[in-house]
Amino acid sequence: MITKGDKNKARLKRHLRVRKKIQGTTERPRLSIYRSSKHMYAQIIDDVKGVTLAAASTQDKELKEVGNGGNVDAAKQVGELIAKRAKENGVEKVVFDRGGYLYHGRVQALADAAREAGLEF
Repeated sequence: MITKGDKNKARLKRHLRVRKKIQGTTERPRLSIYRSSKHMYAQIIDDVKGVTLAAASTQDKELKEVGNGGNVDAAKQVGELIAKRAKENGVEKVVFDRGGYLYHGRVQALADAAREAGLEF
């Protein structure tokens, strides 16, 4: 039987493997996501400077009315919000870092919403 701890260890292993290859630059910062059971978080990070350029989550004041932050609709709203904040900071193109999560469900919804709102992956 696979336990939750084993699943998270496998995710962290995948994340480290991907992070060896992906790095956000000033021209193309990294869009990093984190998925908890109740919330979704997204950050746009310039790894060269070590700076977070924009962040959004289901816990933001603008998204408090979402209710359950752990569903696909909430992830879509976070994707739209992160794209809006990125554009305000002059970021058009990003590198997508899915954090070791499978590209399915909430992760895919966030990415698709960010693309539709104008971010280029």
